[in-house]
Amino acid sequence: MPFTLADGRAELRPTGLILLIGAIGAAVANWLGAPLPFLLGALILVGAWSIWRSAGQPDTAARPVLQTMRKASISLIGVMIGATFSPTLLEQLPQLWLSVLAVIPFVVCTHAASFLIYRRLAGFDAVTAFFAAMPGGLIEAVTLGEAAGADPRVLSTQHFARVVLVIIAIPTAYYLATGIVVGSAAGQAFDATPAGLLDLGEIAVLCGIGIWLGRVLRLPASYMIGPMLLSAIAHGSGVLDVASPRWLLSAAQLVIGAGLGVLFAGSSLRSLARAFGFGCISVAVMLSVAVGFAAILAPWSSLPLIALIISLAPGGVTEMGLVALSLGISPVAVTVHHLFRIVLAVNIAGWALPRLRSTEKTGPS
Repeated sequence: MPFTLADGRAELRPTGLILLIGAIGAAVANWLGAPLPFLLGALILVGAWSIWRSAGQPDTAARPVLQTMRKASISLIGVMIGATFSPTLLEQLPQLWLSVLAVIPFVVCTHAASFLIYRRLAGFDAVTAFFAAMPGGLIEAVTLGEAAGADPRVLSTQHFARVVLVIIAIPTAYYLATGIVVGSAAGQAFDATPAGLLDLGEIAVLCGIGIWLGRVLRLPASYMIGPMLLSAIAHGSGVLDVASPRWLLSAAQLVIGAGLGVLFAGSSLRSLARAFGFGCISVAVMLSVAVGFAAILAPWSSLPLIALIISLAPGGVTEMGLVALSLGISPVAVTVHHLFRIVLAVNIAGWALPRLRSTEKTGPS
């Protein structure tokens, strides 16, 4: 059945409750000095509440409205990332060719290593293990994997665990290494210029047109990349100079975190523990490889070591862009690497899809 206006009105109260729970989680995480507090605080508390409320049963309450808000927030992050684009950055992009090319062996190595983890340790069948190990593109991995005969629920849980673990591990490791909290005021200048109604209106227009552009062009992560490209063109050409207030970034993080947290509904603690257990092993291997590649590339790259690590870390495009924004690192440069990683991983999976189907039909020889 199509989603109606009446359905939307009925969901306003549960959606408001979820956002309230997310706000409490964000406030507590911010008080504790946690990295990316508005994102992770909302994600953790809403996730815990969703598991408790659903008691292992599927629960779709508030998802359509909340996920629409999450997509809007993702587009907002895209606009903010695009706003960092400048002619100086355009001149630096050709210097990224070496680190972008390094994504190819990185994807091959991490995909192979994670496949062995899920195949040998977790005991997944070959098709499910292959797509669970895919280092990028949660939606694409689940869609392609299901078409090949993999278990879509296992794929969804494993890739969700990967994204969550990476966005927890990167800020935490950076804090332990430097003492700087990711998501704090360090490296940020969002409050430097107060945002007026005109700025907010321009941001809304960039989000709306950018989403449409991303869908028409069928861009990967279209809700983020479309607005990011449009914003980059507008700011890089000097047509716009929009002030991005910090409170808007915090609100977007809160909605994105709550939108991710509510996806835990229907999951049992046992299945989550298993997914996160093997996910920890896979993510540890992937991040170790990322650090190794970054250390090798650093002497020849224009990007600092931490930027290279963030550029290679197999997290979500939006979340890694947020980390880059929080550290004052060029999120455009980071996003270029992640887009290439996702496109490459999807193409490798697409190439493997008919071969895996053939293997399933013929069976072992």
